[in-house]
Order: sequence, then structure tokens, then C-alpha cells
Amino acid sequence: MSSNFSHFATLKDGIAGKDARVLTVGLGYVGLPMALTVHEVGFDTTGLDINAERVARINAGEQVISYFAENRIDDAVKSGKFRATSEASAIAGADIILICVPTPLTAAREPDMRYVISAAETIADWLRPGQLVVLESTVWPGATANVLQPILERGGLRAGSDFFLGFSPEREDPGNASHTTRTIPKVVGADDKQSRDLLEMFYSTIVTQAVPVSSSATAEAVKLAENSFRTVNIALVNEMKVAMDAMGVDVWEVVKAAATKPFGYMPFYPGPGIGGDCIPVSPVYLSWRARDVGSETPIIDLARFNNEGAPEALATRIRTDLSRRDGVDVNGARILILGIAYKKDVEDTRESPALALLKKLEQMGADVDYHDPFFPVMPLTRDHPDLANRLSVPLDAGTLEGYDAVIVTTDHTAVDYGLVAAASKRVFDTRNAFDGRGIAIDRARLIKI
Repeated sequence: MSSNFSHFATLKDGIAGKDARVLTVGLGYVGLPMALTVHEVGFDTTGLDINAERVARINAGEQVISYFAENRIDDAVKSGKFRATSEASAIAGADIILICVPTPLTAAREPDMRYVISAAETIADWLRPGQLVVLESTVWPGATANVLQPILERGGLRAGSDFFLGFSPEREDPGNASHTTRTIPKVVGADDKQSRDLLEMFYSTIVTQAVPVSSSATAEAVKLAENSFRTVNIALVNEMKVAMDAMGVDVWEVVKAAATKPFGYMPFYPGPGIGGDCIPVSPVYLSWRARDVGSETPIIDLARFNNEGAPEALATRIRTDLSRRDGVDVNGARILILGIAYKKDVEDTRESPALALLKKLEQMGADVDYHDPFFPVMPLTRDHPDLANRLSVPLDAGTLEGYDAVIVTTDHTAVDYGLVAAASKRVFDTRNAFDGRGIAIDRARLIKI
């Protein structure tokens, strides 16, 4: 019996009996939900993260992600089959290793693979025969084979014979109660049949459906296709919003009515821009890789530039409307940003357009504060580190009356929009927060942008 078949048979049996030990590298918004879900279906699970403070909080059972069930982490830790660690030596004891690290953009808006490379180098130091390594982080097509695999093979072990390797793109949607890690199908791809079979078998025990594709590059491309689709359609609806506003038509009403068509249409909603680590990032990886192989993606690139320019366009619109409608010069105006998270009801500011808008208004001379129930203190962010440690202002009538304008940038559920409607001098609504909730507001004071 070949060692390759022996390794495959052993891991196959370990997955079938849920005896295989699983380790996730990275305990953020992707790695931690995945680690907990893997544990909850019966596997002994370890989460590895370089952030010692986060590791300690997880091991203490703290609810480090707000939209998790209150005792989810605590129950997992108390089971004895889930733990977090900062010790890389835990890699050697794992049978299945899931890489769930960030893949952001550089300052030049190009793919930043340093976290994947660092994770691969650490795994390579502890890699042993018979392990399955799966990359879940967003990368360009070919990255698993051309970046990850050579690093893992430095010690002499070979992918597909000594260890198994594949790619399965993460599909997390933070805060979505309808679609969870467990219920979202997972695409799986690998460059040899045994690796692909193991990926399909493993993820089939974790999620409702595993969807195998022919190669790791195909699986990598799936993630980029999904989010490029969203990027283009968000850019389209934001462009329509501006044009329809000039025609005196409410784009929100148009989208709502168009969504009743049962075929050929999918609703996308306008907003202040795009955020998170998926929609702003994936199209860049696709566009970068396309140029690398001598091709182009002009439609995707145009959509990207449209979306990236949305906060600046909004700032310009706000400056114009404040001057024309209220006689207020933005230079010296007091403005309140309502919500700094990139989406509602999550404590996540990655690539948040609200922060970009805040910076643009301040560059115009405005005095800008923020309110966000998820962020009493502004966190340190990759894109805007200079904003760290600012304090969220209280939301009460006296506070609201002191601002020349309030801008709804994130429509958190736990905000009193009735109070905002009653006490604000001028409201710019980028999320349809008032009409969408049936809240009456003086139309002379509301501008939907």
C-alpha cells in the first residue's frame, strides 16, 4: 500500500468518524465562525491566532463577536474540545488546517498576500505527512498552487502525495441571521483528486452542501466572480440613484418595485460606498491577476473606481446642499456621522465608507463627530489609523440640535431614528433609514443621497 493511499485512507476515516483534529489559522470574522462551526458538528478544534489578547478572551469564553449567541464561545470552551492558542506548535497536532487570514489591499490598492505567506511559512515549519491544508482567504486564481504550495513544499514534502492541499473560499456574511456558516454551501477545489475528495468529504460534514470544482484556481475564481458581480451592481445602482434623483424619482421605490419581477432581476441598494473585506477587495485581486496574464477587466475596474469614489462624491454633494439649502459653509460646519461600521448591526469597520466620508468632510474644514452604538471608542483601523480613540457622542435631542447636519451612513437597528427625525436640523440619509422604517420626517429637512 502506498504511503499516499495510506495517508488518504487514514484522513478519510478520521473525517468520517469526526476523529480528525482541526485547526484554523486566524480567529477573525471568518476563522472564528468556521472554528466554532467545525467544533459544533463534532470535531476537536483549535484556533490559532497571533493576537494573544484575543486568544485569552476566547479562552475565557467572552463574546468577542457581538452577533454570536451569548454563550456560544463559552459553551465551546467548556466542552473541552475547543480552544484558542498563540502557539504555532499546535499545527503539528492537527490533521486538517484551515487558513483564514486577512488578504487586504496595499496602499497602492494591489493584493496584499503577506498574511497568507506568513501563515504558510509557519505551517511549513510544522507540516507533517498526512495533513490536509485548505486556504479560505480571498486570493487571485493560481495563488494556492503558485504561492502557497511552494512554501509548504520547502521541507521536502510534496502536495498530493505527502500532504493534501486545496482551496475553499469563505462566504461569511457577518450578522446575517438567515445565512450562517453552517447553511451556506462551500465551493471546494484542488489540483489532485484525493485532495479534492478530502475537501468535499470534510466540508460536507460541516455545511449543508459542498460544491466541488475542477481545480484550486477555479475555486479561487469563484469568490472573485461572486464579489465582482456585487461590485458592478452596487456601482450601477449608485449611478442610477444620482441620475434618478436629478429626474425627481426615488431610486429606493424603483428598486423595491423592480424586485417584484420573479426573473432576470436582483435588487441591489444604494449607499455611501462599499465596505468589508470582500466587495472592495475581491475585484482588485481579479483585475490584478487579469493584467498579470495580459488581459483586462474594464467593466469591473470602472465599477471599482465608481464605488471607491462614492464617499468623496457624497462629501461634495453634502457641501453643495448645505450651502444651497441652508446657507451653511461646510468649512466650519458641525456634522454628525451616524454609524461608522461598514454594515448595520456589526462591530466591523473594515474598508468602511463612513470613515472615508468622515475624512473627506474634515478635509473640507467641517467639524465632524460620530455616533455608533458598537463603537464607544473609535478602533484602530488599517485605512484610517489617525482616527483611533475618538469617542462616540451620545444620541439625545440636545446633542442632535447642535449639529448643522446628521448623515446616516450605517442604519444600525439600535438607533432611535424617530429622535433623529425630530431633533435634527438637516438629515442626509444614505440608507433609506426613515422611509424604510415608516418614520415620519419633515421632507424639507431630509435629503436622501
